[in-house]
Amino acid sequence: MKRFPQLLILFVLAACHPKPEVIPAENFQTEVDGQAVGLYTLSAGDITVQLTNYGARVVSLFAPDRDGRLADVVTGCNTLEAYSTQPGARYFGCVIGPVANRIGGASFVIDGVTYHTVANSRGNITSHGGPVGLDRVVWEVTKVSKRAVSFHYLHKDGQEGFPGNLDITVTYKVTRDNALQIEYSATTDAATPVNLSNHTYFCLNGEGAGTVEDYRMWIKASHFLAVDETGTPTGEVVPVEGTPFDFREVHAIGERIGADDDQIRKGRGYDHNWCFDKEKEGVELVCRVQDPASGRTLEVLTDQPGMQFYSGNYLSARMKGKNGQAYGPRCALALETQGWPDAMNHENFPSILLRPDGVYSHTCIYRFSAE
Repeated sequence: MKRFPQLLILFVLAACHPKPEVIPAENFQTEVDGQAVGLYTLSAGDITVQLTNYGARVVSLFAPDRDGRLADVVTGCNTLEAYSTQPGARYFGCVIGPVANRIGGASFVIDGVTYHTVANSRGNITSHGGPVGLDRVVWEVTKVSKRAVSFHYLHKDGQEGFPGNLDITVTYKVTRDNALQIEYSATTDAATPVNLSNHTYFCLNGEGAGTVEDYRMWIKASHFLAVDETGTPTGEVVPVEGTPFDFREVHAIGERIGADDDQIRKGRGYDHNWCFDKEKEGVELVCRVQDPASGRTLEVLTDQPGMQFYSGNYLSARMKGKNGQAYGPRCALALETQGWPDAMNHENFPSILLRPDGVYSHTCIYRFSAE
């Protein structure tokens, strides 16, 4: 009888800390182009994250709601094969680059020399690094622990038209305060543009459940970048004041997503770069999103000058999730911290040029809680 209270305590603790139904590692144990691919599971605090070295991508992320119930809160696939065969799955969770977002005209100039990158999007644009980019390659796994994994890739001189051998390391860490921290670093042997980011789609009410339109958002930015019909920045840095892009006070995403606004029409919703009002160098809180249904809150912290907020306007029900859920329009959102897109073609944008004597670094933290 004396053991009963102890057993009860153990039962209560187990109930308060349920284990997620993670994807089996064997679903990703294969080879691509003769290189081994695997699935790595990290846990700390109340979150569990699964990653693969194919595209250095986030595959699943389990976080509790206000009642402690766990759910996978990112889009993705439960097999490696599905990332190449499932319509629209290419960019789920991956590292994008070497230049994230768009390069207008698929070209840029460095020291008087014009470089032509491989166009892979409408209007002669290089999008997310080109037809292959960093998302369709196998990264070397250089370090693994229970809370961190590091991936390495050498983006070779001339690949997709980019100059320089770009040596990249990306480290994912999970922390006791329920955060996924992403640290990027890169060096080069020739001047080249670098703007790495992560393209995870977050669905805070659980994978495939509802839309982001009820989510309540705050962004620390008084300006955003205007885009043309292709989504490429025009060079105009626009005040958010009086526009549907003003999230300096909390608003529901769906409140103004259908506004009679030229920029909203061009993006079919939100698909723009917000220019942060940074108060200091280094990492700071720049965005907060909260799902009223589940209580889950996602905070974004970074040292970068901008963030592409994409409200999932082009997601399609043809896309199927890890458990067969349909991913309809606006079922998830992407919050891609980065330098300003197409910066190589706009002198008024912060530079993304990396030279051989420099080191590219970028920290992004996605921190979860529930209210």
